[in-house]
Amino acid sequence: MTLTPDSLFSLANTVALLGWALLVVAPRWVITRRVVLSGALPLVLAAAYAALLGAHYLGPRATEGGFSTLAEVALLFKSPWGLLTGWVHYLCFDMAVGIWESHDARRRGLPHLLLVPCLVLTFLFGPLGLLLYALVRRFYGMSE
Repeated sequence: MTLTPDSLFSLANTVALLGWALLVVAPRWVITRRVVLSGALPLVLAAAYAALLGAHYLGPRATEGGFSTLAEVALLFKSPWGLLTGWVHYLCFDMAVGIWESHDARRRGLPHLLLVPCLVLTFLFGPLGLLLYALVRRFYGMSE
């Protein structure tokens, strides 16, 4: 099997989707606790990100792009490998936020049904899910 940006994109998406499905559908299952809630899955994505980033900076395009200007960032994402690296970054951090939301919700006694929309939004739109969770967390239990 040849590793291409497309094949690794599909693999990373599948891994992340399975993790999110477990967080939403089976939050208390032992596999969810050991694979997702332990943080192992984001660490796998972080390792993939490190490998992709390392390959970029050790490769022939190491001097292309950067983080100082928007044009430099756009140049990084012109390459399918650079775009994949950025995508894995999103997958890793969004899942880490979803795991934090899950742990925090459990600690606060927040019903899982209130957490589910936050997790779905975090999976799809990252910061919007975090914002919703902050609002739910802020107002849950205020009427008691």
